[in-house]
Amino acid sequence: MHAPSLPPRSVAIVIGTRPELVKIAHLVRILGPAAHLVHTGQHYDAALSGRFLTELGLPEPTLLDGIGGKPRAVQISAALAQLDTLFTEEQPLAVVVQGDTNAALAGALAANARGIPLVHVEAGLRSHDRAMPEEHNRVVIDQLADVLCAATEDNRDLLRAESVPAGRITVTGNTVVEAVREHLPAADERAALLAAHGVSADRYVLATAHRPENTDDPAALAAILRELASLAAELPVLFAVHPRTRARIESAGLTHLLEPLTELAPLGYGEFLALARHAAVIVSDSGGIQEETTVLGRPLVVVRRSTERPEAMDAGFAELVLPGREIGRAVRRRLADGQAGLRHLAELPSPFGDGLASQRIAVLLGALAAGHAERELSAAA
Repeated sequence: MHAPSLPPRSVAIVIGTRPELVKIAHLVRILGPAAHLVHTGQHYDAALSGRFLTELGLPEPTLLDGIGGKPRAVQISAALAQLDTLFTEEQPLAVVVQGDTNAALAGALAANARGIPLVHVEAGLRSHDRAMPEEHNRVVIDQLADVLCAATEDNRDLLRAESVPAGRITVTGNTVVEAVREHLPAADERAALLAAHGVSADRYVLATAHRPENTDDPAALAAILRELASLAAELPVLFAVHPRTRARIESAGLTHLLEPLTELAPLGYGEFLALARHAAVIVSDSGGIQEETTVLGRPLVVVRRSTERPEAMDAGFAELVLPGREIGRAVRRRLADGQAGLRHLAELPSPFGDGLASQRIAVLLGALAAGHAERELSAAA
């Protein structure tokens, strides 16, 4: 598979969050000058987002204005208006969106409004939980997309069940596999990082929490923190505290529950992967971490009502629990598996592909852009 030869800035890649940056980075590098990275600013701060851009080797994006921190409808409408102007002034041959964020939906709507071919990376994920805004986003994007890059066979089957034509769907694998492989630090760097945090391999818990279902409900947030604090009496618990989560903890008067935990400032991607690679168990509500742990071969307790990534559960890497006592029970079950359990997971293949997803998507983009250009020429003639 070879990268297509495309004109400079001819593929607009619309993202709005740091996880999207991680997952799309390798594709951007493959496309080279053809890629025009557009950041809506849904989640953007100069320090952390800039750090991710540098760490991932990405060019400075075109940054939209006035979107971060706004309500969902405002984010989508404001991004859509600015993207429409951008695509009018500099119309791309194709638009790429990744996942199910508000930025992805805005990019999809803008492409559709201007008749620009749309590629959806990570198509076909379904939680069947209509309380999740992301579920609405991903369903709409999949209906609008011209090329749907499904990570797994199950994702493809879900799309076919929704009557998406088979010819629009390609099973590419998930770009997270190459992201993890590329950015996991070398063993000596990982050992130094663990030493800096005062922990030993396979003898600590790594935790994150950021989803509104957990952070916006003080009772759920308190239940999660209490379980992490209980675990911290047995082994270190490193808690990477998202800025939004910290604000919710403070407003709910739960700061005292952080005392037994080892708080971490927001981490760079490589640093997070290094800590996840050697954690005895990871506790998180993140969608991306459900994928990353299958590449790292580590057990995960997912604190959510539902998940759009059942493959991680089916393969044995993860289990789904609600906030409360079941968090501690699930972690202790995994700890009881010991080294034998960790060795077993390390030997399992990731259900999310072979690490060639970005290359496959680049080939699809080349074919799509070439077909679009030919149709434009025919129409002009």
